[in-house]
Amino acid sequence: MTKFNDMKYTRPNFEETKAKMEELVSEMKQAKDAATFLGAFWRMNKLRRHLYTMITLVNIRHSINTADEFYDAENNYWDETGPQYSVIENELVKAVLEAPFREELLKEIPETYFQLSECSLKAFDPRIVPLMIEENKLTSEYGKLKASAKIEFDGEVLNLSEISAKVDTPDREVRRKAYEAKMAWFKEHSAEFDEIYDKLVKVRHQMAKELGYENYIQLGYYRMNRLDYNADMVARYRKQILDYVTPAAGRLFEKQRKRIGYDKLAYYDLGFSFKSGNAKPHGTAEELVEYAVKMYHEMSPETGKFIDVMNSNQLWDLVSRPNKQMGGYETEIYEYDVPFIFSNFNGTSGDVDVLTHEAGHAFQAYLSDQIELIDVKCPTMESAEIDSMSMEFFAYPWMELFFKEETEKYKFSHMAGTITFLPYGALVDHYQHEVYEHPEMTPAERKACWRRLEKMYMPYKDYEGCDILEEGTWWYQQGHIFESPFYYIDYTLAQVCAQQFYIRMDKKDPTYWEDYKKLCRLGGTLSFTKLVREAGIRVPFEEGTVKGIITYLENHLNSIDDTAL
Repeated sequence: MTKFNDMKYTRPNFEETKAKMEELVSEMKQAKDAATFLGAFWRMNKLRRHLYTMITLVNIRHSINTADEFYDAENNYWDETGPQYSVIENELVKAVLEAPFREELLKEIPETYFQLSECSLKAFDPRIVPLMIEENKLTSEYGKLKASAKIEFDGEVLNLSEISAKVDTPDREVRRKAYEAKMAWFKEHSAEFDEIYDKLVKVRHQMAKELGYENYIQLGYYRMNRLDYNADMVARYRKQILDYVTPAAGRLFEKQRKRIGYDKLAYYDLGFSFKSGNAKPHGTAEELVEYAVKMYHEMSPETGKFIDVMNSNQLWDLVSRPNKQMGGYETEIYEYDVPFIFSNFNGTSGDVDVLTHEAGHAFQAYLSDQIELIDVKCPTMESAEIDSMSMEFFAYPWMELFFKEETEKYKFSHMAGTITFLPYGALVDHYQHEVYEHPEMTPAERKACWRRLEKMYMPYKDYEGCDILEEGTWWYQQGHIFESPFYYIDYTLAQVCAQQFYIRMDKKDPTYWEDYKKLCRLGGTLSFTKLVREAGIRVPFEEGTVKGIITYLENHLNSIDDTAL
């Protein structure tokens, strides 16, 4: 195995790589039989594994330090060059879809590859390459803007991740001032956020028009690889959340208000769960990693081997630093057959969530290492998030390692959070549907739209005293809205599936862990609804699914004396 810092990056020569890819595509198109076709197909897969490994190394190293001049320049290069490879990949999927011996190909190539290829064809034409380049530049600009934040607070200069940690403090006045300092920075840069997003909406709408669509929504669904559901099904699913989860979330926040003894909850109180303070991990970053290693060794033989690979090869960068991009993610480095985890530890319970959530993604990648075809090694996004969110629940028996005497407090707030998150996730999705259905909206109209929907899905949010949030700008903080349109509903779909895994675990179902490993090993070889059924859980779109799950979880939380936590 190779440690991350020893993985070598070399920029591929575009003309040479393009020529090799075009030669292989030509060989596939001219193939007289499946064997000849597959020979060229798998050589192409090997070439693409190398190409995407180089791109991934740049993405990781640039996100670790956006001020690194070399990787900043390489990131700019890939913003320009990446879409040009899409032209060749478009020819690849055409060759596969037009092959006259599909039945023979299906013996080696999963059906989802053909479905993904059809989405790819519907989402691309060489005409939109300049627009894709512009889109890449704008999303990079958004990431760099957030990473540049330097917020003065209480004698310190903090980035966005570090200031966010301050809003967890038991001191209500400190929380208020920290939120005010954070939102003052967003207000100062609001024109920049508005301009970036306005340009992104218009660029994406233009892409859709170029491809013959009425607006970006259908194109966005193809780009997100929605293989077996559509916008109407998602709208009905959001209605389930509005009908059953928004009221439940309101009841949970009312319990929280009583628990901490306030007359009402302000916007800076919603994340503060207990009068004695939120549960925080006990230990340094290094100690948290040690606890994670112990947990995964005790969880199962497979997770034990997995965590050793991650730890011994330094396949993560976990601690927040200046010039580091915000957020967290897991990605895969194909040529080395390993995952990588990126996060920004800031001393909150979110640090532990990274070691369970992102590790769930990484564990799936580890278990599916037998899948050679890079396009189906990882499932589509909504399926991938089941792997990560379920792992958060599976880690419950080991939370005492991280939280000591605050363990029950953490588990209560975590489970409550999986419920209160769902309306927010539905809000983000609904907002994007509105934005792309009406691309002519002005920045002010978009903000008004957000606030209107926010009051519908999250009526318990009170922004009194914070004009910029009352205007409807909370979404500035949500990177997915800028960088990955229509992604966010995936988290809610997966959460509903993960909650079912928890319920099976809670009921001591002896098969839940084997079903989870089966789900991980399948990777992306099946579509979302088929994967869910293979895992022995209900599809979230089915009427009654959300209601039954939320009822079970809320009853569980009601059985706990939360005032004693």
